[in-house]
Amino acid sequence: MAKKTKHTYESSMQELQLIVQQLQEDELSLDSLSTKVKEANELIQFCRTKLRNTEEELGSLLDGM
Repeated sequence: MAKKTKHTYESSMQELQLIVQQLQEDELSLDSLSTKVKEANELIQFCRTKLRNTEEELGSLLDGM
């Protein structure tokens, strides 16, 4: 992620959707394509980690009931 702002799952998904839309509509120049793909990869990794952590946390909470 080029910006070092704190992302939420929702904001990361919105950014991913925008990148996908740009790719589908050929809005990206060749020069920015690599950067956007790297950014998308980082966002995907963030979302996967967030989902995994949330799943583990909920599992722990539910096991304790």
